[in-house]
Amino acid sequence: MDRNTMPDLNGKTVLITGATSGIGLEAAVAMAGTGARTVIVGRNPDKTAAVLAQVKQRSGSEAVESLLCDFSSQAAIRALAGKVRERCPRLDVLINNAGTVFARRTLTEDGIEATFAVNHLGYFLLTRLLLDRLVASAPARIVNVASTEHYRGTLDFDDLGFERGYTIMKAYARSKLANVSFTRRLARDLEGTGVTANAVHPGVVATHIWDGAPAWTQPVFAIIKPLFMSSPVEGAARITYLAASPEVAGISGCYFEKNRPRAPSELARDEALGERLWQESARLTGLPDTG
Repeated sequence: MDRNTMPDLNGKTVLITGATSGIGLEAAVAMAGTGARTVIVGRNPDKTAAVLAQVKQRSGSEAVESLLCDFSSQAAIRALAGKVRERCPRLDVLINNAGTVFARRTLTEDGIEATFAVNHLGYFLLTRLLLDRLVASAPARIVNVASTEHYRGTLDFDDLGFERGYTIMKAYARSKLANVSFTRRLARDLEGTGVTANAVHPGVVATHIWDGAPAWTQPVFAIIKPLFMSSPVEGAARITYLAASPEVAGISGCYFEKNRPRAPSELARDEALGERLWQESARLTGLPDTG
């Protein structure tokens, strides 16, 4: 959605995670440009402060603020949710965008495989902790940034953390499948509340997320990024379309590519699998499996 055609969101509050670079940064600029109170979330204090100034300057809005969170830490996510609740009497749009990859299998401080922890459980935990604020602000929207890689993803509940057979792409695809499955399950829970939840593939975007890939792949990425990948601005436009466009008001539980709903993978459409993922995610984050 072109920034010139973005709706006026004065009086609305938008929270964007992973907002200090790439598509998150560009989405923050676009949302701030609508007049929305925009809260950006970053991990590094100095970088987040610099990006805060940049978003204000580029959007022409002073209604931009920042919070810090390391999404590999559930304690940090809980602290973030607490600060959002303190600062924001309403929450109209939640954009779950924070994500990462790891060349080698890595565990978080909570003992969980880090790709799954950041890319999926981070979405799950933050959304659940803020859900009542979103419902109270309805009509509201949740946008989960997923990927076309979810079509390659698998879910093995006996080895969610890839203790066997870890590769960077298998772990990433699993986390993105979890994003889409979670979105669909969440949307069913939210029916009748005025809150929508959708997942989006922003395109194969030239961002820094793949800087964590093995060293031997970096020359390959250097070649394909300018030739075959979308710009962060293009990717962000697909996120902000779901976050703000009146064209998708009331649409929920969908997976979008290029601003169009697309049938997700067979596994993502498996409701029993989605229920099992929800229950396991609740267990891993210490939340009840209902509500």
